[in-house]
Amino acid sequence: MSNEILPLKYKSILSVALPMMVSGFIQSVVLITDSAFISRYSVEGFDAVGNAGLAYITFFMMLMGMSDGAQIIMARRIGEERLNAVGRQVTAAGFVLCALAILFFVILQSIIPHLIEANSLNVEVARLQGIYLNHRSYGLFFSMITLVLQAFYLSQGRTRLVLTAALITAGGNILLDYLLIYGIGVFPEMGVAGAALASTIADGLGMAFLLSVTLISKSNVPFELFPSLTNIGIEIKELLKVGTPLLLQGFSALFTWTLFFTWIEQMGQFELTVSQNIRSLYFLAFVPIWGFASTTKTYISQYIGAGRQVDLPLIQRRIQRLTLLFLIVFFHGALLYPEALISLINPHQEYLAESSAILRLIIGSILIFGFVSVYFQTIHGSGNTVASMAVEMVSVAVYMLFVYLFIKVFKFEIYYVWTVEYIYFGTMGLLSIGYLRFFSWNQKVI
Repeated sequence: MSNEILPLKYKSILSVALPMMVSGFIQSVVLITDSAFISRYSVEGFDAVGNAGLAYITFFMMLMGMSDGAQIIMARRIGEERLNAVGRQVTAAGFVLCALAILFFVILQSIIPHLIEANSLNVEVARLQGIYLNHRSYGLFFSMITLVLQAFYLSQGRTRLVLTAALITAGGNILLDYLLIYGIGVFPEMGVAGAALASTIADGLGMAFLLSVTLISKSNVPFELFPSLTNIGIEIKELLKVGTPLLLQGFSALFTWTLFFTWIEQMGQFELTVSQNIRSLYFLAFVPIWGFASTTKTYISQYIGAGRQVDLPLIQRRIQRLTLLFLIVFFHGALLYPEALISLINPHQEYLAESSAILRLIIGSILIFGFVSVYFQTIHGSGNTVASMAVEMVSVAVYMLFVYLFIKVFKFEIYYVWTVEYIYFGTMGLLSIGYLRFFSWNQKVI
């Protein structure tokens, strides 16, 4: 499979997407487990881990944006049957992501905690966020290696190794959470710091597996991995050209959500805790969306590289059908039994009714996102990342305008504040469809 473009059959699409969805499901279970552990430890800790976790994920998503750029380029080279160029791109991606990880680590250690303290009304929650980030930021160094290798395997449609690494990370995280948050046996009780340290060590375990397999696997020989660092200037330049817009998209999307939750924290602790419940379960809905997002990028880039643009609408239709089907499978509980899902996250009854109502409210927005994300990821996969950045930035600007109006000006109740999700995903969908309809996007050369 690694030496030719992927077939268009539903079975082939699922063979790429399913391991990524299982991986995403595992990560969602880990997130739910993290939330369940820490919510039973303390409400302040639960709120702190939620908000500080968003700050960390913002920088992680910037790394992931750059790795997505590498994935798009590698998939294009496979479509062009230039396998040795894939290895050079792996080296370039490793170099760029290492530099970014160092920069982001310094920011998370020295700048973000002060910003949190300056903008938080709850002093204890702000203090706990600083503790969390102090330990969690080390995970960036493990993630940068994992993301480079993940891009390499996803560009070929080889997703099982990525799934196995996710299983190792998830299993390690759940066990270490239990040991380090509460203090079991010889392990000290660390609370919020234990939650952060558990996730960081688990990242290291997953990275170690993926790197070890990559180094010993004979199937990677045709790609000529890890050539000399010299003479990769061209590869670094093309990665920065494709990946930088995706990096900025990752920042804008997650920074926006971080700001959203900062403003909610200023509404009150009840509103923040309710919203953190929703945030934790949101990632269940993202399982099929993110799984098929990676699949879309790989298929679109490979088929354009092979000169088979005529097949692109068929790729889109089939992935959209599968995305909506799997969304129903993964997120049906939000409609049928939201109280049970919320109780898994947070056992405190005072938050149950409002959290369940909001969970039902956002189901429609998730279905919209599942449908339009295929169009948005098509722009990514085609290499038109400046255009996709423009779509993201406009969507974010519209979203933040309405968030500000709903929270700061109109002072809506928290239930109605969450209707902004429809505005964000609707705007992204209209702009993506408009771009694909009126611009010559499928001839992009990278």
